[in-house]
Amino acid sequence: MSLTDILSPSDIAAALRDCQAPDSFSPKKFFQISGMSKKSSSQIKEIFRILDNDQSGFIEEDELKYFLQRFEGGARVLTTSETKTFLAAADHDGDGKIGAEEFQEMVQA
Repeated sequence: MSLTDILSPSDIAAALRDCQAPDSFSPKKFFQISGMSKKSSSQIKEIFRILDNDQSGFIEEDELKYFLQRFEGGARVLTTSETKTFLAAADHDGDGKIGAEEFQEMVQA
């Protein structure tokens, strides 16, 4: 399964266009524009599985840097500041990584 099986390619493209400039990425806005925030819990868990590149059950900081590239290969890498802000916003238990439940809470908030 791929992200375009769950999210519309045009919505993904619009979300990526919105955050093309460095330091313009907002997770909440990206989730809204891409349509992710309107998906069911099971669909969000599937999106998480796709984004969890090493299938560890967590999205770590090094995976977050490449978050946008999981949606489109040519997308930019998140800046260090964007990556740290994204991680801090979702990492509720302070373990330095985002679990599936934390991701789902952030997407649906």
